[in-house]
Order: sequence, then C-alpha cells, then structure tokens
Amino acid sequence: MGNLGFQEILLIAVVVLVLFGGRKIPEFMRGLGKGIREFNDAKNNVKKEIEEGIKEKDQAAQ
Repeated sequence: MGNLGFQEILLIAVVVLVLFGGRKIPEFMRGLGKGIREFNDAKNNVKKEIEEGIKEKDQAAQ
C-alpha cells in the first residue's frame, strides 16, 4: 500500500467521513470492496490466460 503512516491514514479517514457522512461509509466500503474484488478477479484471469498461452507455446515448440 506504500508508506502511509498513522497521520496520513487518519487524515484520509477524516476526509472520507466529511465527504460521505457516517451513514454512507458502509455503502461506500462495500462498493470499494466489490471493485477491488472484481479487479483482482480480472487480474487473475489475465495472469491465468498468459500462463496457459506460454504453456501452449512451449508444448508446440517441443
């Protein structure tokens, strides 16, 4: 995640609280979690396809 210290994380949390309010934060976090999950799934699918392509290329070369 980088080199975020306690003060930076606290500042981010305060900004999020001010922008979204206390009631919207759980909804925002669910959406953020879903987005991260979808990104990781897509990343894993691309990685899997690349590895399969490399295997196919190696098998064809033999």
